[in-house]
Amino acid sequence: MPHFRTYDEAELAYRTTGPEGTPPLVCLAGGPGRDAAYLGDLGGLGGPSGTHRLVIPDTRGTGESPVSDDPDRYAFPSLTHDIDALRDHLGLERFTLLAHDAGATTAQAYAASHPERLAGLVLVTPGAQLQGELPADALEIFESRSAEPWWPEASAAVRRLATASDWAEVRELLIRAAPMAYAHWDSPQQTHAAAEMSQLNPVPRAGFWQGVDEPARLALLKGLAGVRCPVLTLTGELDAVSGERAGEAVSESFPNAECRRLAGVGHYPWVDDPTAFRTAVTDFLAAL
Repeated sequence: MPHFRTYDEAELAYRTTGPEGTPPLVCLAGGPGRDAAYLGDLGGLGGPSGTHRLVIPDTRGTGESPVSDDPDRYAFPSLTHDIDALRDHLGLERFTLLAHDAGATTAQAYAASHPERLAGLVLVTPGAQLQGELPADALEIFESRSAEPWWPEASAAVRRLATASDWAEVRELLIRAAPMAYAHWDSPQQTHAAAEMSQLNPVPRAGFWQGVDEPARLALLKGLAGVRCPVLTLTGELDAVSGERAGEAVSESFPNAECRRLAGVGHYPWVDDPTAFRTAVTDFLAAL
């Protein structure tokens, strides 16, 4: 994998996928602290016939990127410095950025601090912790699926996750709760979910919100009002992880944003319906 040198001389890894010569699209993984391998080629968005060359970094302590001696560098405001170092490494004055899940929080922090660098921003099934909202409708979506065969075991796991602190127990519970993140529990979804446990990294995960107090959160929110590039927020009709309201709240934080609901998909829309996901993203990018 290629690497780039960031502000503190750390050598961070990234991979590329998609046709050479197509516009670059930097893509941030979520988790937080999950190896970016789970993004794959984003349902063919970065496949052989894709319209963009995906540039997918492994954040500190994930994938092929080294761990940090300073835990503060796992916090998402610090991760924005790594994103800008990647931009500089790629020789981009302005670029488009796509982010999933917790990666959307990092992307928002980058947008607030470097609005002039973004030509467009795509936020896929984000949470709204930065906006100060909890996904209340995610539970409603989860409860609406109680007739599905996986639901009783997943429901028991979700209840235990609320108080679990041992990492081994958390990992086991996440495995049992995995079907709630998808619209279907078929072979593609099961294969995608099976890789999750080997991709989670507890230290970067624990440090993601470190040092972000209420004044810092409010300052970041204020900064989003100055982001002028077009923003697309994608929510999933069956996303029992983030829900739909979270994406709406995120979209409302920007002056030039559209929130689009994808029918029949969950938290990983490129797995549940690759065609609908690709169409939504490529249509948005084509209009930039």
